[in-house]
Amino acid sequence: FRERSITRKNLEALKNEIDLDEHKISINEVYRKYGTSPAMGLSEERAAVIFERDGPNDLTPVRRTPEIVRLAKNMFGGFAMLLWIGAFLCFIAHFLELYTSEDPQYDNMYLGIALASVIIITGFFSYHQQAKSSKIMESFKYLQACVVRHGKSRNINPEKIVIGVEIHRGNRIPADIRIIRAHGLKVDNSSLTGESEPQTRGIEYTNDDILETRNLAFFGTFAVEGSCIGVVIRTGDKTFIGRIANLTAGIERGNTPIAGEINHFIRIITIIAVVVGLIFCICSLSLGYTYVEAVVFLISIIVAQVPEGLLATVTVCLTLTAQRMARKNCLVKNLEAIETLGSTTVICADKTGTLTQNQMTVAHMWFDNYITNSDIDTLHSQSNNIIYSHCWNALARCAMLCNTAGFIEDSNNLSKPIVQRQCEGDASEIAILKCMETIGGAKVSLLKTN
Repeated sequence: FRERSITRKNLEALKNEIDLDEHKISINEVYRKYGTSPAMGLSEERAAVIFERDGPNDLTPVRRTPEIVRLAKNMFGGFAMLLWIGAFLCFIAHFLELYTSEDPQYDNMYLGIALASVIIITGFFSYHQQAKSSKIMESFKYLQACVVRHGKSRNINPEKIVIGVEIHRGNRIPADIRIIRAHGLKVDNSSLTGESEPQTRGIEYTNDDILETRNLAFFGTFAVEGSCIGVVIRTGDKTFIGRIANLTAGIERGNTPIAGEINHFIRIITIIAVVVGLIFCICSLSLGYTYVEAVVFLISIIVAQVPEGLLATVTVCLTLTAQRMARKNCLVKNLEAIETLGSTTVICADKTGTLTQNQMTVAHMWFDNYITNSDIDTLHSQSNNIIYSHCWNALARCAMLCNTAGFIEDSNNLSKPIVQRQCEGDASEIAILKCMETIGGAKVSLLKTN
């Protein structure tokens, strides 16, 4: 098991520009540099040697928190600790009353049990949310990659990739590659550069900047159209996304705003509770109560100052927000991060495409010599008028038959509203497909009749 450890010297080195020339040299030089060929790829023996030298093609994980520690943080961290103290004091007050009173009351015991139950339930709730998000993130590691070995294509785990790979539509790019053969390839670089539109890729060297040149594709991006064959030039932590991961690992993590506010609230409520409790304890002693009765008063008043429902309320609100974000394909691993995002006042981004939903839609259509809006409400209100237009029928027929995009064949996916369905293909063609289907088209039946 490896873990990421970044020294200050290494961190400064990572901030420098990447010195890479694989996109500038000729394809034959790339073959010689990496000891491969487009037809035969690598031999199993050569692949094993490179794998032994460079290690697996995955990003070195950060030190993972043991599950028992993560559960303990949810059970005893922050406001939960104040509730545990309150529950403990309730039990102490109950036992003091039990041994000193002839007719003891069980109110303090019930309150202690209620406090402990709230802590345990909300703790497991938060832990379950974190564990579920982590499992979904882990599942992304088990995608397959197509490689060339001894002249034959094989599917292997991406972590075993060394040199030589085939990419088809829908595949994730398993490493940084130099493209040596391409057929209408377009890649989705939105996760890396923020560009919402698919970027064309080919064998041409077009720019000194490695992110702008067309003959490179990067680890973690997706092929949305076409296919290609490439030579792997960087794997694991040496990839472009690996450098970014190492940079983010070197950032010191502080408390979230909500954690800071809760800690501040705990300090204030603790001071108030103790001061008020001591005042009443002194008053009870001066009125002639016994020491045991005065201590019971002290504990009861301190516990009464604790807002027992606050932890459950905060946890439920954050969990509901996390579920809403999950439906938008945004996984939240730490519930406190939700409030941090909500308290953001300024977002600095280098591109307008960074702040979009990464979904293209048809905004307007032009037929019968006029322009119509293409938003969902307009389409539904005008669908009966539109479908009787001969010009519209011709437009819809072209838009459906000349469209390579399609809905992912899954019963759960196809049961969703059209605009929420997941699709395969070019972003522009996906937008056209959803627009046509919303108005009343049926691509499958149209393909059967044509």
